[in-house]
Amino acid sequence: MKIVVIGGTGLIGSKLVTKLGEHGHEAVAASPNTGVNTLTGEGLAEVLAGASTVIDVSNSPSFERAAVMEFFTTSTRNLLAAESAAGVGHHVALSVVGTERLPENDYFAAKIAQEQLIEKSSIPFSLVHATQFFEFIRGIADQSTVDGKVHIAPVLFQPMAGDDVAQAVGRVAVGSPLNGRVEVGGPEQFRMDEFFREALAAWGDPREVVTDPQARYFGSVPSERTLVPGDGATLGQIRYRDWLSQNAAGK
Repeated sequence: MKIVVIGGTGLIGSKLVTKLGEHGHEAVAASPNTGVNTLTGEGLAEVLAGASTVIDVSNSPSFERAAVMEFFTTSTRNLLAAESAAGVGHHVALSVVGTERLPENDYFAAKIAQEQLIEKSSIPFSLVHATQFFEFIRGIADQSTVDGKVHIAPVLFQPMAGDDVAQAVGRVAVGSPLNGRVEVGGPEQFRMDEFFREALAAWGDPREVVTDPQARYFGSVPSERTLVPGDGATLGQIRYRDWLSQNAAGK
């Protein structure tokens, strides 16, 4: 099966290409680095020729309101049109748990717009909503730092490893289209402030974690269950401490 991975040279995309290849699929990484640009349409017709499935794990280079909306709507329209012309039978997109619970968030609003375009298209589809990735935890701590202290809301948090994300997306991609969505999350649920307190201690980071109910998460204040999946979600197997011990990038 030929599977084209849009964003295939990125964090999740590169893992997907490797995992799909190991299972005997012809997995093709498509990104601006390989001559495929979903914003302009460059290279789409060529790379999609003969493809059965397309997985979109691409991400906007900017999270600014207008830019992120432009990226996800324009690239998705171009991609769906090219897929229709190529006879692609399954469109899989990676999205975020909680998008519908933070519609005022610029990034989440853009992901909602992307999903609506996919749902309205004629191409059978599957949406995979994932929780936050372990690989971005350090960046969240840095973004949440004010005057040397890390401000984190005391809400539920269930992050997961990029490898588990890729595995979940890959399994959906080789199956029948859901024409709906599935949620995936990490194997452990935490209080977000407590998780970051333990994470910084594990990194040897001296910054204090402040429990702040008004702390923002990518520009919005999350509520109790904004960031965690509902009942029936598929859970990964890699725990944060195990991931951290094996990934120098997380330290």
